[in-house]
Amino acid sequence: MIDGTLHKLVKKGDCIWCLETLGSGQRVLQLSLTKKESQQWWSAILEGDEEINTQKIEPENSKLSDLDGDTRGVVEKMMYDQRQKQAGLPTADEQVKKNQLSAFMEAHPEMDFSKAKFN
Repeated sequence: MIDGTLHKLVKKGDCIWCLETLGSGQRVLQLSLTKKESQQWWSAILEGDEEINTQKIEPENSKLSDLDGDTRGVVEKMMYDQRQKQAGLPTADEQVKKNQLSAFMEAHPEMDFSKAKFN
């Protein structure tokens, strides 16, 4: 049904296919391909095909509630960090480091940090 070479590599073990027969007797092949390089855009499905114009693609609107727990946590952290940077405040990671340093300094009052430089 498909005659050609895929434009990029896929994870063969993660790909799924399904052949459906519609009420009219027409058969439909549905493929789910998992890209080996998941962050790369494909300019075509098969080598030699017309290039896909990604400017015409409109992403679906999504809500945080649509995401699984781990993904939602990552997205919320990114949004928080973006707001913090815009306000000139420390990101979540920077705040954690600052708190750890403060705790270390309180635990070791005998140490002189007056000439210390922190990155």
